Amino acid sequence: MLRAVGSLLRLGRGLTIRCGPGAPLEATRRPALALPPRGLPCYSSSGAPSNSGPQGHGEIHRVPTQRRPSQFDKKILLWTGRFKSMEEIPPRIPPEMIDTARNKARVKACYIMIGLTIIACFAVIVSAKRAVERHESLTSWNLAKKAKWREEAALAAQAKAK
Repeated sequence: MLRAVGSLLRLGRGLTIRCGPGAPLEATRRPALALPPRGLPCYSSSGAPSNSGPQGHGEIHRVPTQRRPSQFDKKILLWTGRFKSMEEIPPRIPPEMIDTARNKARVKACYIMIGLTIIACFAVIVSAKRAVERHESLTSWNLAKKAKWREEAALAAQAKAK
């Protein structure tokens, strides 16, 4: 079907390859923002083909979309400082605003986790120094635990022998 209509392949830096119906491949040098070839439909933002003629050179039409934020999105918008209170948040906001707020919240959460990790490291260091002062170590705990298990096994064996 593409051969019947013709196709255009852009290879970056303005190099395009056009394959028309029944024609061999031909490489041409065109500007990077070339208009679509005639005969192929231009699609609007609604997805339906438009026959209004060629658009402006390199012109992009965007439909401003807005969405209703969820409660979680509202909390993120408040936490990142975009709005001061829940009442200030409009009923519809652009998705870019939500994405930006989520990214800021993600970075803040990472910084909080980094801080908590550093605090936990210092807590482990302090507890290890206290354990050294009490002459406790993992090896001594392990030996004591195994000695206790041996005693319990010996008592169980004596109970079976009786």
